[in-house]
This record gives sequence, C-alpha cells and structure tokens, in this order.
Amino acid sequence: MAEPSTELAGRQVLVAGVGVAGASAARALLSADAEVALTARDESAAVRELVGAGAEWRGPLSELPADVELVVASPGLRPTDPLLVSAHDRGVPVWGEVELAMRLRRPDSAPWLGLTGTNGKTTTVHMLESMLRAAGHRALAVGNVGVPLIDAVVADEPYDVLAVELSSQQLHFAPSLHLAAGALLNLAPDHLDWHGSLAAYELDKTVVWHAGVAIANADDPRVAELFAEAAPTHRVSFTLGEPAPGQLGVRDGRLVSHAFGDEGADLLAAEVVRPAGKHNVANALAAAALARAHGVPAEAIADGLANFRPDPHRNAVVLERSGVRWVDDSKATNGHAARASLLAYDRIVWIAGGQLKGASVDELVAEVAPRLVGAVLLGVDRAQIAAALRRHAPDIPVIDVVNTDHEAMVEVVRAAAGLARPGDTVLLAPAAASYDMFANYSARGDAFAAAAQELAR
Repeated sequence: MAEPSTELAGRQVLVAGVGVAGASAARALLSADAEVALTARDESAAVRELVGAGAEWRGPLSELPADVELVVASPGLRPTDPLLVSAHDRGVPVWGEVELAMRLRRPDSAPWLGLTGTNGKTTTVHMLESMLRAAGHRALAVGNVGVPLIDAVVADEPYDVLAVELSSQQLHFAPSLHLAAGALLNLAPDHLDWHGSLAAYELDKTVVWHAGVAIANADDPRVAELFAEAAPTHRVSFTLGEPAPGQLGVRDGRLVSHAFGDEGADLLAAEVVRPAGKHNVANALAAAALARAHGVPAEAIADGLANFRPDPHRNAVVLERSGVRWVDDSKATNGHAARASLLAYDRIVWIAGGQLKGASVDELVAEVAPRLVGAVLLGVDRAQIAAALRRHAPDIPVIDVVNTDHEAMVEVVRAAAGLARPGDTVLLAPAAASYDMFANYSARGDAFAAAAQELAR
C-alpha cells in the first residue's frame, strides 16, 4: 500500500456510498491514517468489513455531520443529493474516486492516459492496454473496468502506466485532475438526469483535456467545436479521413499517424480492427494517439490491436448459419451507440427496445431506415420505437413481443429468424437500457446468444 498521505492523516473523511469504488476509497483512506466515516443506504457486508478495519458507520445521511472535513462521493450520487448540497453550503470539499486517487499518488507513480466519451470507452481503454503491454509496459486498464483506480495507484508493485476510463460523473468530482494525455471520443446526450443539462454534461467531459496532450475526435462536430474553444498546450486529433498534420487518420484503408513527429507512420490495416465498424476504427485511432503520446512505437500499436480481443456484448458475432449473421451489441444502451452498430451492416433485422431513459429515437430510425429489412421490438419503451419505424420505415415488417419473462428473448430470436434471409444480419443493438427485463446488458446479451444458438441446434 501507499505510505500514509500527510494531506489526509487525521482528517475526518466521510465516504458516501460503499460500493466497489467507495470501499476501495475507504480502505485507502484508512491506510492514509484518515478518520473514516461511512454512509450508504444499507449496512452491507462491505460496510461491516470496513468497520472492523477501523471505519465508523453513520447510517443513511441527508445532512453533513458537523465534524466532517472532506466528503469522498460515489459517482452514483448526483450533485443535487441533499448530502452533497449540504457539503457545498458549508464549504466542505467533495472529491470523487479519481480525485482521491490523484491525491494518493507518489512522486514516482505511473502516468495516467485517460479517455472519456458517451460511447466506446471500455473498448478503447482495453485497446490501449493491449498496445501498452505489447510495448513491454506493466500496464493496466482501470476506472470503470475491473480494478478500481485507487487500488492500482496504491498497489505494492507499481505499474509503469495506467489506461484510465473516465465517466462524466467521475470527472465532475475531480477538480485537480491532470493526465499525461487525455482523449474525448464522442459526445451525445446521456446522463442528463445526473448532470442536469447537456451543457453541464459536456463541460464535465472536457475535463479530460486537462492533460499534457489533449486528444479529440475531429469527426464529431460537437467535440471538434469544444476542442477549438479549449486551450490545451499540445493538441492532437483523429479522423476517419485523410489525416492533416497533428492528426491520426486513415489512408488507403490503413491507420496512419501524422502526429508526434511521425510524418505518415503506417500503423496497420483498418480491417484488422475488432470489433468491426467505423466507430471502432475511430476508437482504435484514439487509443493509438494515447499510446503514441506515451512513446509507444508503431509496431507495438499494430501488435496490440492485432492481438486485442473485445469484451462480450460489443458487436460480437454469436452465430453464423444459413447465410445469416447474428450479432450481439447489447452494450448499445443508447441511440448514439446503436447508430454506430447499425451503420456497420447493410441489411439488418433489428432487435431493439428496453428503457429509453427519455431519449428520442426518431433521428436514429430515420437515418438507419434504408438498412432495415425488419425489426423485432421488446421492452417497456418498444412503442416509441414502433412509432418511429411507422414514420420512417413504414414498409418493413415489425414484430412486437409483449412477453417480459425469461422466455421473452427466445420469442424475439424466433421472430427475427422468421424475418432474416441469407445475407442479412440479425443485430441486437437495443438503443435502450436493460433493467426493465434483465439484470444488466450482459444478461440481455447472454440471453440473445443462448436463444440464437439453441434455435440453430
């Protein structure tokens, strides 16, 4: 563990929310000799374990206790939460997991290569991890992907470099964040119930450019607009087109770099990138830019991408039979992510629906309508998707599955099989969250894959 921080020793710190990140924060604070109090909705096993290690359980709180000098907040807590409002009114600082990890770093700690965006973060951070490891670095993808960032920072055996996935909520509570390099992949309305407005969401996302090298997606109009207004010292961007000086891009079907003094360095063929799709080529370019900012050579970038294996439920082919491809992109939990997946295929039987979280799908359906040969809808908000399909794709067959129990996906897959013809792709890209019917998007994708494979048998 890290040596105790003199900044934290003896301070009364309230950890608000004791999930994975909160428990990690509490353990690190105890090791830093802070006086740690805990608050959460329930006294979980993690809470009891931390109390045994020296923390104090305060129960659920809506008002900040008088003795608290610092709050470390879970990203699940909105800025409007009464406890955090109480802290703000009293002038008590509120840190998130990322801010605390910054404060716990030693002078010789690993540099952070950070990235954020509405979609593609997890795929990109794992691409980056693969590139860094191909270059021989002891590297780890952290943040919202497995090992908590704090645990990686205070690990007994230090890392050479960390690939850090950053959510907008994490960035909101990271006032002193400064990365070795930071990339913004894309922007679309999301988590507006948490941030309160699109402007606030975008502002938090741009915190990732508090970095030695700031990296932006030149093809995303809003990202490009915000990047033009920002003032980072070293600017690099990426594009799916021909790269200008200071950019990474695609030339003659190959990823190339015109940044970092590379002058057209060839990286690898775009067709090698997995998962398939132009959006994942963009993700690969973002990861390559971050890797080059750390000095990773082109050969290691190519090896890292060639050896990268994407996580499940991200544009993963689960079955190919009778000329029909079945693809699981259950991770496409909003319209922006679904759009990227839908644009990767020419003839699609679309499986969509779930919790739209107040988002409109009208523009999405209008754009992808020419690619659709049929649709199967499920979930609580399927009627909104059906209405958009009637407006923009009135000639395609649409099957509405009203079943919501564990057999629903079997019915969905059978309906999709009836619509699909050789050359078609049956694509689960729901454009919606899964919690109305499934434990999470992984469970939804697993159910889809199992039903498709059972149908084939």
